[in-house]
Amino acid sequence: MAIPVVDFSKLNGEDRAKTMAQIANACQEWGFFQLVNHGIPVELLERVKKVSSEFYKGEREENFNKSKEVDLLDESGEKLENVDWEDVITLLDDNEWPSKTPGFQETMKEYRFELKKLAEKVMQVMDENLGLPNGYIRKALNDGDGDNAFFGTKVSHYPPCPHPERVKGLRAHTDAGGVILLFQDEKVGGLQVLKDGEWIDVQPLPNTIVINTGDQIEVLSNGRYKSAWHRVLSPVHGIRRSIASFYNPSLKATIAPAPQLVEKTNQQVEQTYPKFVFGDYMSVYVQQKFLPKEPRFQAVRAV
Repeated sequence: MAIPVVDFSKLNGEDRAKTMAQIANACQEWGFFQLVNHGIPVELLERVKKVSSEFYKGEREENFNKSKEVDLLDESGEKLENVDWEDVITLLDDNEWPSKTPGFQETMKEYRFELKKLAEKVMQVMDENLGLPNGYIRKALNDGDGDNAFFGTKVSHYPPCPHPERVKGLRAHTDAGGVILLFQDEKVGGLQVLKDGEWIDVQPLPNTIVINTGDQIEVLSNGRYKSAWHRVLSPVHGIRRSIASFYNPSLKATIAPAPQLVEKTNQQVEQTYPKFVFGDYMSVYVQQKFLPKEPRFQAVRAV
């Protein structure tokens, strides 16, 4: 069993209906799928690989080797349940960027620009598949017609681990936000998604973009699309690169199931998910990220 691989370029041809159906099925049954021919230039992706590796080696590796994770693994001899074997930095348009690695800032800003456009194309496909007006999900995440959504890029590296059986690269969780676009390592695996009670490898494929749906897509779709549990195993050999971009709601955005997807029977509205402000949800999520997601939905304050 392998997660679906979708040729995104076929949306523009005679296979459009088939491709739309593939994406709908992936969102409903997996919450994860891989895009090939997604429109991001291969030349740009190759530059992203290069500057990310140079950035880790030049600016991050030494500090990771002195980190509490390394110390705890060396000292405890036990499983580490509350840490991740991961070096991570988050890139935002308005925060301070690393400046020592040549080309890093320019390349990653170009990459983020392209990824944001791709995210919005994917959301349009979801709109159509769900029978929602074009632009519905984007508008929900942006809290209107503006450009208010959060768009962050998490650059992670998972170094070789001497005891991978005692610590996860990243503990199992679902993502809090909207649409996540991952450019993962094509050689060093480790990402797994939970499907029907079984952990399935997200197979490394060259220059693909892995899409997964976050908790807010689950709410907006009234449960038709589920956010999937996933985790990263610590690598034994090689450094695993992982670049995840998150198209998340504005903290002020009000999130609720789309009215078109709420069934009305005998004047009773069947609405599985509450209506809430995303900032309130995040306050709960940061405390409960690695716990079951259903209580998070119920814990948020109804608007």
